[in-house]
Amino acid sequence: MNALRAAWHPVVFSQELATEPVAATLLDTPLVLWRDSNGAPHASSDICVHRGTALSGGCVKGDNIMCPYHGWQYDATGTCVHIPQLEDPSRVPPKAKVPVYQCVERNGMVWVALDTPRFEIPRINEIEDANWTWVNCGPYDWNAGSSRQLENFTDFGHFPWVHPGLLGDPDRPVVPDCDVSTTGHVVHYNIVRPEAPNTDDFPIFANADTTTPMRTSRYEIHAPFTLLLRLGWGGVSGMIYFFVSQPVDKDHSRGFLTIGRNYNFDQPASVIRDFEDVIFNQDKVIVESQRPKSVPFDITSELHMKFDGVALAYRKMMTANGFAE
Repeated sequence: MNALRAAWHPVVFSQELATEPVAATLLDTPLVLWRDSNGAPHASSDICVHRGTALSGGCVKGDNIMCPYHGWQYDATGTCVHIPQLEDPSRVPPKAKVPVYQCVERNGMVWVALDTPRFEIPRINEIEDANWTWVNCGPYDWNAGSSRQLENFTDFGHFPWVHPGLLGDPDRPVVPDCDVSTTGHVVHYNIVRPEAPNTDDFPIFANADTTTPMRTSRYEIHAPFTLLLRLGWGGVSGMIYFFVSQPVDKDHSRGFLTIGRNYNFDQPASVIRDFEDVIFNQDKVIVESQRPKSVPFDITSELHMKFDGVALAYRKMMTANGFAE
């Protein structure tokens, strides 16, 4: 998983990182996330160099994070700047440090890279547009690798069977053709397909009031585990799905989803959240049953059909960019 260290990964929604430190695990590395006195986010090892205590169990003191066991304080560079047991505070040992990692805030999430990241985080221009409203869904913890969680999001063939009446219709199982292209570390594809009408429980899509509303979907997959989707139904109304999977370790993932729309401002956010919880829980049962738990990037190891073109493009793109581990 060394190549994945040189990529940005989400670790927490921005709104979930407030005054108290938050623990996270990224690529089997325990992290503590915290904000300094100016609100800037920081990420460092969650293991105190003194006795291995979880710093996430401590608290923030000004611009420092304090260990709950002995009160040692570490600044944003990972340097221990205060050991209260010392009579002379200036005698902090030079080895009293913890590793720190690059940390940024974008698209309503806090991101961490364990090594220098190779690619930028995709930007969503509408995120600051007052004509759009946004809802965070999840995070979704799965007993499956991030590549499986991401690839499931791109699979049209399962909609009629896993999400009947919500995203698909068993009477219309054929997957329409879609144009797929790859540029560097990004896979692009568009698809126009009929979808199930809105249900009474989840009237969230701006479908035309017809028996078989048509949906236009424009997708981007950014290596390694980011998906940007723009939905439209032929009018001015649109939705944006921004999904990113955090690789907790090679067999476990945590999915972060933020959804924007320029209509239905008065509808409670809980309607979208409840809908996505249903969808993700339906998917979770299936994906957690897959073996191996991460996508096998050797394309000869699984059988592929024409309608698997997006998955094939994703696997080839990941291999070409050194992420096929």
